[in-house]
Amino acid sequence: MNNISIMPLSIITAICLMTGCNNTTNDNHKENKNIEGFIQSVAQEKRRLMILEAQASWINQNFINDDTTSLAALAKQKLIEANVRFAMDAANYDHITVNDDQRRTLNLLKQSIVLPSPLDPKKSKKLASISTKMNSIYGQGTYIDKLGTELSLGDMAKIMAESRDYDELVDIWQGWRQISVPMKPLYTQQVSLANEGALSLGYQDLGVMWRSNYDMPAQQFSAALDNQWLKIKPLYDDLNTYVKHKLSDKYGKDKMPIDGTIPAHLLGNMWAQSWGNIYDLVAPKNSDPGYNLTAQLNKHGYDEVKMVKTAENFFTSIGFDPLPDSFWQKSLFTKPADRDVVCHASAWSMDGQDDIRIKMCIEKTGEDFATIHHELGHSFYQRAYKDQPIFYQNSANDGIHEAIGDTIALSITPKYLKEIGIIDHIPDESKDIGLLMKMALDKVAFIPFGLLVDQWRWQVFSGEIKPENYNKAWWDLRKKYQGVSAPVTRGDNAFDPGAKYHIPGNTPYSRYFLAHIQQFEFHRALCDIAGNTESIHRCSIYSSKAAGRKLEQMLQMGASQPWQQAYKVLTGSEKMDASAILDYFEPLHDWLKVQNKGDVCHF
Repeated sequence: MNNISIMPLSIITAICLMTGCNNTTNDNHKENKNIEGFIQSVAQEKRRLMILEAQASWINQNFINDDTTSLAALAKQKLIEANVRFAMDAANYDHITVNDDQRRTLNLLKQSIVLPSPLDPKKSKKLASISTKMNSIYGQGTYIDKLGTELSLGDMAKIMAESRDYDELVDIWQGWRQISVPMKPLYTQQVSLANEGALSLGYQDLGVMWRSNYDMPAQQFSAALDNQWLKIKPLYDDLNTYVKHKLSDKYGKDKMPIDGTIPAHLLGNMWAQSWGNIYDLVAPKNSDPGYNLTAQLNKHGYDEVKMVKTAENFFTSIGFDPLPDSFWQKSLFTKPADRDVVCHASAWSMDGQDDIRIKMCIEKTGEDFATIHHELGHSFYQRAYKDQPIFYQNSANDGIHEAIGDTIALSITPKYLKEIGIIDHIPDESKDIGLLMKMALDKVAFIPFGLLVDQWRWQVFSGEIKPENYNKAWWDLRKKYQGVSAPVTRGDNAFDPGAKYHIPGNTPYSRYFLAHIQQFEFHRALCDIAGNTESIHRCSIYSSKAAGRKLEQMLQMGASQPWQQAYKVLTGSEKMDASAILDYFEPLHDWLKVQNKGDVCHF
């Protein structure tokens, strides 16, 4: 490898100001040559630092202690500082004529930082320390219940999913939110530091910076999300109304008034973001498909590794190469008994090449069976774009990265389950309402939550929401979009947003909203390519090499083109279109309208 020594553009600019450089054609030629040198130099340093940070973070999240936390913070600080430096120098080329590929690379350098640090090294160190500390607080979080039992998040999530005891659910719901109280002052400091970093890059605040990363103006992006939500809202409102009546039947009108919001602890999920765990309470009559996926997995002896192998087989059936041996050697599939780990499922590219892994504390459930497909979607995407320059080793937009695995998971239909031997018979179409209800409780119920998390953060970053109102604003938005409320009065020191991993983890959340639109669009398009003749909700692309070729064509593009171009490869259109969701759930929506008998949403 050739070592390229290059003077940072910021220094060159300063020298020119002192020596009176003029902007001649010859100087522009030199600048263009310098751009290539700058890009190559950044690529080398960026790869080196990304590998070091990935290794340190992997160790920290799998062996949480003070030493690994310190090392991860240091590696993160170095990468953040370098990325800010790259972004600042890239911004100096804003008014230089460059080719399209160079301009895209320079823009990605400016816009791809999630948590930009201030230029002051002390502040940069502080920001990295805060970020790592909040992540560790979350990963080590436990709650000692009324019986004196120490419960992990996994333990509590299981109780939330299975218990129908109103008071027990309140206790567990409150218990987990104790862990986020110490995060509030840390998060407040982080907002100030990250906003300072965003301002140094020319953005009004961090929220504007995040929204500028979608190949369109920030304000236009916000409007696009709102427009998609308005299309979906009538379906969500009818689902919310139906679920509210069923919960009122279960817990009584005193605990669940039909003209109010739904208490968040009754929806089977720690964050009330998806409601699939309460299917037994809201299931349509005579809709049992005749199988329970969790039970069938156990019946057929599926352990954690076999679940992952099965998900891998889906991708290979449509033409993708098998995962490398190192994936099986280095991934984490089960929660260790001897140490704390961050159990939140995630997919990792350690070197931008073939060292890809997942980290997940797998439970042998139907829900985790789908989640594994989701995580492998990241892994196969990461490998598909490995031959792109490092700047383009990402998805066309971050929602697409989330959507790919979920697109495959939509093909986990009875037809597919029968084909791989998990079930013996395919239920007839009379059972579709039940299957669609299960899907809607996870997918449709999630959509407003996917929107509001960043709605809250963008207002925090802009200063519209002050620290003293963090929690109140959070619940105001949850009521507005979800029709969900806290089950008990929240104290002044509560910081309930921090009880959701993506807040202390500083993961932008609009990607999940986008993914829930895009996965249905992709599924509809792939089903068409596969020659499907059934209803879209009964389609599986398993074993369709034609669908796989078209999917891989899009994935190999990485971030080398605007997302609209990648979109067009698969869907034929450059615009998002929520109509695919409405098509998928049309039979259920018609059924819900009948069940609600004209009742309207009351939030």
